[in-house]
Amino acid sequence: MTLAVETAVPFSPPSIGTGEIAEVLATLESGWLSTGPRVRRFEQAFAAYTGARHAVGLSSCTAALHLSLVASNIGAGDEVITTPLTFVSTANVIVHTGATPVFADIDPTTGTIDPDAVFDAITSRTRAVIPVHYGGRPVDVEAIDAIARRRALVVVEDAAHCIEGAVAGRKIGTTADFTCFSFYATKNLTTGEGGMVTTASPDAAERIRIASLHGMTKNGWSRYERGRAVDYDVVMAGFKCNMTDLEAAIGLHQLASIEARLRRREVISRRYDEAFADLPIDTFLPVPAGVVHAHHLYTILVDGRGGRSRDDVADALAAAGVASSIHFPPVHLHRYYAERYGFRQGQFPHTERVARSILSLPLSPALTDAQVDRVIRAVRGAFGA
Repeated sequence: MTLAVETAVPFSPPSIGTGEIAEVLATLESGWLSTGPRVRRFEQAFAAYTGARHAVGLSSCTAALHLSLVASNIGAGDEVITTPLTFVSTANVIVHTGATPVFADIDPTTGTIDPDAVFDAITSRTRAVIPVHYGGRPVDVEAIDAIARRRALVVVEDAAHCIEGAVAGRKIGTTADFTCFSFYATKNLTTGEGGMVTTASPDAAERIRIASLHGMTKNGWSRYERGRAVDYDVVMAGFKCNMTDLEAAIGLHQLASIEARLRRREVISRRYDEAFADLPIDTFLPVPAGVVHAHHLYTILVDGRGGRSRDDVADALAAAGVASSIHFPPVHLHRYYAERYGFRQGQFPHTERVARSILSLPLSPALTDAQVDRVIRAVRGAFGA
């Protein structure tokens, strides 16, 4: 949304400390900026945090999703099921492999993909499913896993919103064949750009690592860390998706303080819950016991009660200097997907209804209490409260 005044409350400002700044400076002074020792350290630390056996640093979550499908040999003639309530990259990567995206509607009480809808969407061509942990809320990983095992499907989780998430004591990052994370500027852990994939398979991790850098058997650091050039081979027509040491330098310190930042987002989310309880709006259901919500987004559902549409509220917030966003327009109704695959209005009614009413409010540990107060006043003011 366009902001109307200069003194705006930003939507999701990054929380960057002196540790990140010092590590970036040290990286610049080291003379090694691309994939190198800091990426290796970050991968090891991230694997330890999630409990995953292997973690591979990449240029984005999109790259992680794509290369997970590549490592699973997904291609032309295959179908991959995902949710239409997601950022378009979740579906784009399916197209890039030559496979066909198939959508399954959401559970309107959670915003995440409905396991029953996934089961109904399976055909003889289905090879994989990409569930999305929407807004930081973990999907029903047990139900998705049961379906996948029954039908021999690969599960590639889109955890762009859900680094801190957990289900029944299991961290997100260990609940699927592949789990893909985003470190974009607005994410709970940021490296500016960047991403990570976790997997239990050493073979898949190695294939992703090779595919991420032109299909070469050795990256630049491994070729020169011994002080001399080392021969390499090219074993596939790979891509350019590697993470840099500059990104990893930020990520190492972001990861070290990730739980403290989660606590701050939880506090802000609780303040919003209390402040908006009497307004004519809805929110998704709380997570059940044993589930850790990563609180990447704080979303409200504005359906016209109180005489205010979602866009009316967004405009009122902008006029008050408060940023907001929409997560997300339904993927199946974007022109490319509607024209190429014949998707149409009404096919996924829960997604379409939620997408018409959803509004994301500012949520970041970098927000001050005064800024949170301003958001609350603006939202309540939009309803005349």
